[in-house]
Order: sequence, then structure tokens, then C-alpha cells
Amino acid sequence: MPYSHTKNPNKILFLDRDGIINIDYGYVYKAKDFTFREGIFELLQLFIKNEYTLYIITNQSGIGRDYYTEDDFQTLTKWMLNIFERKNIHIKKVFYCPHAPEKKCSCRKPATGMIDTLLKEHPIDLKHSWMIGDKQSDIDLAHNAHIAHTIAIGTDTIENSEYSFDDILECKAFFEENQDTIL
Repeated sequence: MPYSHTKNPNKILFLDRDGIINIDYGYVYKAKDFTFREGIFELLQLFIKNEYTLYIITNQSGIGRDYYTEDDFQTLTKWMLNIFERKNIHIKKVFYCPHAPEKKCSCRKPATGMIDTLLKEHPIDLKHSWMIGDKQSDIDLAHNAHIAHTIAIGTDTIENSEYSFDDILECKAFFEENQDTIL
């Protein structure tokens, strides 16, 4: 599959949701249960300052497992995006897979369906883009889709990530200090 390369690269920061943007309590679908990770706003503002466009790429198997509805997910997403906007953080779009794992769909990470859809809609410079995730499937998605740079967050062992940090605050501090040479 040909990946887009443009004269004016569109650098992307792809973000997983649960575990990266918010604390993953398991199948979060209500605003009252949604807790933003400490440092996430500052980390995203740093990438924006360095001219990255932000997209969320998230598996939401709770929909396919009937733990919550697609409307529940959309309501929470709208609320979350409003919080980001109030902090001058624009998320271009939220891509999500609503299927349970046993459906074997092409959109569930680490499959590339969500990225393939995005590439049909927008020119993207994957050589200068990043994926931040807290699961092996996030990092595997990046490799499968040819996203050049990866960041793993958390204490679980995640293989083949370019950078690994215990938490968002540690990640933010590193990229703040090294943004001129890395971003």
C-alpha cells in the first residue's frame, strides 16, 4: 500500500485513549469515571507547538461486548473533546473500533484499518509521525502501518517501542528537554 509523502509533511501524533489520555479503569464510558492522566495536556500542547496534528486511535470493544452503547461512547467522546478544546488542544478526529476481539475485523488494533481510513482522507507523513500507547497492540499497529516513531507508556513490558516511559509525566519531561532534536 502506498503511503503519502508530501512537500509540506503532515506530522501526526496518534494517541491511544484508555491508559494514555485517561486512566484505564476498564471499559470507561461515563464522564464521571473518566480521569485524565497527569501531564497529558502539557504533553499534547508540546506536540502541537511542534506542529503535530492529533488523532485518537482506540479499540472500544465494550461496544461490541454490549457493556455500553455507541451513543454512550459518542457522548463521552464529545465531552472529552470539549475539555481538550478548552485547553487549546484540538483533536482532529477520533477513530475507534467498536468490535469485540472475536469478530476478527480489520480495524481492531494491531490491524491497520483505522490508519488506512485516515490515509484515504488526509495526506500524512508517517516518517515523521508518532504513536503513543500502553499496550503491545498499539506499538504493533504503528509498525504494521509504517508509523515511524513509537512511545510506550506504563510498566508492562512492550516490545519494539522506540521509547518507553513509566508514565505520561516522565514522557513529557523527556520530550520537553529533547524536543529540538527529536520532534
